[in-house]
Amino acid sequence: MTARFDAIGLVVSDMAASVTFYRRLGFPFPEGSEEAPHAEAGLPGGIRLLLDTEETVRSFLPGWRPPSGAGRASLALCCDTPEEVDALYGELTGAGCHGELKPWDAFWGQRYAIVHDPDGNGVDLFAALPGAAAQ
Repeated sequence: MTARFDAIGLVVSDMAASVTFYRRLGFPFPEGSEEAPHAEAGLPGGIRLLLDTEETVRSFLPGWRPPSGAGRASLALCCDTPEEVDALYGELTGAGCHGELKPWDAFWGQRYAIVHDPDGNGVDLFAALPGAAAQ
């Protein structure tokens, strides 16, 4: 038997806020996910993004507590153009999301920015700069 990568799971404190945030980024959560204790969005290639409320996790792991301090993981989303990075960053921060790092031309050849989801998880937005080698 061989295990295969299938999904990314996040524990969320507010399902409706998290579903709204990830829908803005194009994740196709089904209608009604805002009120669900568990929600899934299928991604290209068959991978899924799974969201579970804190209450759901505590239902099978009663001692679970949210981590404190900065996170150690982030999701990275490739945009088609540097302008799309700027526009998406502006849309998300304009909607009240925390902008951790404003868009900038990174030395590794990408337009790059970071926003936080409602639970403080990093979401990196990037696109290749014109003339830069693909990353």
